Amino acid sequence: MSQLIEVKVPDIGDFDAVPVIELFVKVGDTIAVDDAIATLESDKATMDVPSSAAGVVREVLVEVGDKVSEGSLLIKLEAAGAAAASLPPLQGEGRGGDGSKPAADLPHPPPSLPLEGGGAKTAGGIVEVAVPDIGDFSDVPVIELFVKAGDTIKVDDAIATLESDKATMDVPSSAAGVVKEVLVKLGDKVSQGHLLIRVETASAPATPVVEASTYAPLVDGGPAPTASVSPAVAAAVPAAPSAVKLGGTVHASPSVRAYARELGADLAQVKATGPKGRVLKEDVTAFIKGALTTGVVPGKTPAAAAGAGLGGGLDLLPWPKVDFAKFGEIEVKPLSRIKKISGQNLARNWVMIPAVTYHEDADITDLEAFRVQVNKENEKSGKKLTMLAFIIKASVRALQEFPEFNTSLDANGSELSLVYKKYFNIAFAADTPNGLVVPVVKDADRKSVFQIAEETGALAKKARDGKLGPADMSGACFTISSLGGIGGTYFAPIVNAPEVAILGVNKSVMKPVWDGKAFVPRLTLPMSLTADHRVIDGALATRFNVYLAQLLADFRRVML
Repeated sequence: MSQLIEVKVPDIGDFDAVPVIELFVKVGDTIAVDDAIATLESDKATMDVPSSAAGVVREVLVEVGDKVSEGSLLIKLEAAGAAAASLPPLQGEGRGGDGSKPAADLPHPPPSLPLEGGGAKTAGGIVEVAVPDIGDFSDVPVIELFVKAGDTIKVDDAIATLESDKATMDVPSSAAGVVKEVLVKLGDKVSQGHLLIRVETASAPATPVVEASTYAPLVDGGPAPTASVSPAVAAAVPAAPSAVKLGGTVHASPSVRAYARELGADLAQVKATGPKGRVLKEDVTAFIKGALTTGVVPGKTPAAAAGAGLGGGLDLLPWPKVDFAKFGEIEVKPLSRIKKISGQNLARNWVMIPAVTYHEDADITDLEAFRVQVNKENEKSGKKLTMLAFIIKASVRALQEFPEFNTSLDANGSELSLVYKKYFNIAFAADTPNGLVVPVVKDADRKSVFQIAEETGALAKKARDGKLGPADMSGACFTISSLGGIGGTYFAPIVNAPEVAILGVNKSVMKPVWDGKAFVPRLTLPMSLTADHRVIDGALATRFNVYLAQLLADFRRVML
């Protein structure tokens, strides 16, 4: 076979372990450069991953739900011209699993010749199922067996679980029928092409195939090692034709993990009875039975579960299930993906951050007059200043004056530290038909008000068009949520963790202000500053708000 082209996840900004929510290709598809391969969804954006090469898809290495990072392998392609001419060769006759040594020289000869591509080999109604392509791995231990002689299995049913030093993978059956022989046992080490089971297909006569009475394992392996796996490692193990799922600190096979997900069981809470502390399917079943019997919610302590069910105040009450249709006509519409994801983050931030909001009015009479004058002077050039651009520039100066606002809390084990940032990236909330998104103006301290106005306009347009990428929405130090185009007076914006503060502004309004002699009309901007009280106390937050109002009242102070 010609050299395969590997297509990986490109630069997706600061995001890591992003879930795959949709796949657009399968083995055998012919694709062109820039054709969409998959859709990824972070907590801030949804993005399609384009193909960097053209050809025929030979392997798809991820599944929906897998988490990937920059550099993770997605698919393997064969160039279109080479695809038609290439056929997978069989390994040399009389060789072992790696083709490096005659079978006669092996201490324990394998039951049959290995197949290079794995899969099934037919022998008079008996189908031999071998280890498929598992990438560059060899001598991988068998850590779990799911079948025994006499079992009836279907295509893609899991036969065994293998565990390398980087990943855990289930081996699916390439044939359906009755298992006649299981040719491996726990602890055996196998490679691509090694025989696992013999299956009698439904159409074959029910006659046993005579095999050698003495069968020794291919390699006399010891107990299977365990490994802690990072999300990016999935790229190292091709998933075709088997589905590769990654392990975590809890040791369990992919099929057991899928079973636990279906039942809603937290594997971290399940008592493991398998070898080397592995969680078995029976363990998950026993855990769920126990939860149903005792009434304890899986993953919660009995006290928390009691609080959830009885309103004891130890946990949140369960969400009420109401049949709204009995009260009148209803219409059900699904939430957009953006609202689902942002909702989860907002709920977390609202519950976990002890936030306090401080209000202040900024006199922007002179600033607004200056903005109108400059826009009139630049009418022919098309350049336009917005009030948001001035607020961003003033916020940068305030962050420089009060560096505690340009920080983030960071946990290192049990120790909590404060990270002071030396850069000034300002995010602003943009309203779109699908929900709220938060693009970021990078290095705002190095940009003029004109440049900031131009960049916010371009980012807002990308947001409305649904074309914001991860890099456009990452790295913020401070967020501004402006409702000036809508109205209102004051509100309490929610801090966007890991930031420690957020500024909300409403529509400016004329107010009578006492100048020492008389009341005069002044244009005022309502400002609402929400801060994380763990980092910023009330006095500091008030000083920040007052200072920001002074900057907007006399913008010359920004240059000081």
